[in-house]
Amino acid sequence: MYDVIIIGAGPGGMTAALYASRADLNVLVIERGAPGGQLMNTADVENYPGFSTITGPDLAMKMYENSSNFGATHTYGNVTKVENTGLVKKVYCDDEVYEGKTVIIASGSDHRKIGVPGEEEYAGRGVSYCAVCDGAFFRDRHLYVIGGGDSAVEEGLYLTQFASKVTIVHRRDELRAQKIIQDRAFKNEKIDFMWHTVPVEFKGDDKKITSIDFKNVLTDEITSAEAEGVFVYIGLDPLSEPFKELGITNAEGWIETNEHMETAVPGIYAIGDVRDTVLRQIATAVGDGSIAGQEVYKYLTNLED
Repeated sequence: MYDVIIIGAGPGGMTAALYASRADLNVLVIERGAPGGQLMNTADVENYPGFSTITGPDLAMKMYENSSNFGATHTYGNVTKVENTGLVKKVYCDDEVYEGKTVIIASGSDHRKIGVPGEEEYAGRGVSYCAVCDGAFFRDRHLYVIGGGDSAVEEGLYLTQFASKVTIVHRRDELRAQKIIQDRAFKNEKIDFMWHTVPVEFKGDDKKITSIDFKNVLTDEITSAEAEGVFVYIGLDPLSEPFKELGITNAEGWIETNEHMETAVPGIYAIGDVRDTVLRQIATAVGDGSIAGQEVYKYLTNLED
């Protein structure tokens, strides 16, 4: 029986583990892969206090080491369901069932798929969602980036160190990324833009993608371009499917909480990117995690009283 089970080891989950274990609680952290979450797919972090710049994996490792200093236990697994049985919460994970007095959901979000023909077929064969993971495989090639937000433009800039050219494809006529990031992209000679445009099909042979069909959203004109690599950054979807039976998600799947990170179920909290919030950043996830770690301690203290 754990005092708290934390589902996810991104910045929020690791911060919650630090605060809860430092309060002398028995903490279990369950992660699907390497600690860090989306940090592991981030090239450079420039907006986290204390570091002028640091790579995502380096920051993830520092957080992981810090989160384990006070005895939190880490394990790997895929959570399929959380069951509320009153004072005990059951977390179903692969072939294991863990029991805890409280649960902190820090499962995060995942890159949204476009949903066009060929996307699933060529995933990993020219269609990617992680420039840091796959960029080096596309040296001296013309690459396409789909999206216009911070992630799309930042990853487009990252890809210029490998690619001969990067084309950022956006359905609008202006980017949504922060101005400082936009300015870098507009000044980069390797980057150009396709405005008012969306991909409608990825085509290829039996090995890899070879071309993309694009549609102009103003004229409906379809054009085709040769392509050896495309990176998709069009938004995020919450990783909340295992928790929907608890009745804590909204229509879009995000988990709703109050300012104490409490969900509608007593003893169950949600933090970070899976939460219904106005900003999803490392700093906000860390803030959520610190609040949840402290609130869990208060909740358990009140139970004992």
